Amino acid sequence: MKERIIRAVAGTFVLTSISLAYFVHINWLLLAAFVGLNLLQSSFTKFCPLDCMLNKAGVGKETNAGCCNTAS
Repeated sequence: MKERIIRAVAGTFVLTSISLAYFVHINWLLLAAFVGLNLLQSSFTKFCPLDCMLNKAGVGKETNAGCCNTAS
């Protein structure tokens, strides 16, 4: 469940960033670049800030050893 939420949020941010870059200002592409870099680093480090937030919100029961040292 958390994987789907993370992918949906990342996709929404990227699409929103592209829309804002087209209609408002080109610098909104920096948001898409940030999301992409965060996805890339999380594939190597297994640390995802949104995963930590979802853990604290009680979404999903699985624990992630690389994430914020939270106990579920």
